[in-house]
Amino acid sequence: MFERFTKGARDVVKGAVVRAEEERAERVDEGHMLLALLDGRGTRGAFVLGALGADTEERRTSMGRALALARRRAGLSQADAEALAGLGIDVEEIVSRVEQAHGEGALTGKRRLGGRRPFSREAKAVLESSLRAALAHGDRSIGDEHVLLALASRPGIVSEVLAEHGVSTSAVERVLYGGGEAAAS
Repeated sequence: MFERFTKGARDVVKGAVVRAEEERAERVDEGHMLLALLDGRGTRGAFVLGALGADTEERRTSMGRALALARRRAGLSQADAEALAGLGIDVEEIVSRVEQAHGEGALTGKRRLGGRRPFSREAKAVLESSLRAALAHGDRSIGDEHVLLALASRPGIVSEVLAEHGVSTSAVERVLYGGGEAAAS
């Protein structure tokens, strides 16, 4: 499948690996893919992010912070944390106690050793979804715009962060294809 990727999509994959290595993360995940996508310039994905106002430094920083906060909470989204709060469970208090006992970032999945990082199951699913998005639109190659579509359409923290910043599946579809009725999954 990688041979069908455009240079922009390959750069996202490679950039995600670099981001994971910088964080000393155990695996490359969807968040690393989004951060790498935000670094893109001169690609269709970058165009879409710009058209939706998500390419400003302020927005990039905000998305990076939101992803870091979710990592600190062991992958719980803001919606998850709010649901638990409704049950009387203070996620921030639990995270603080775990970090007091085991060190800062104890729930982030960081590892101390070097070496290659595998892609998480969810990150692999994003790549598969990007292929389906390209095929659904009759595109011959998989571009970073298809990776963006896949990230926006898959439920989870990354799509939540994107939606909070005005990047929904329908908005991406509208910018790319002028419609919005077709959904990439």
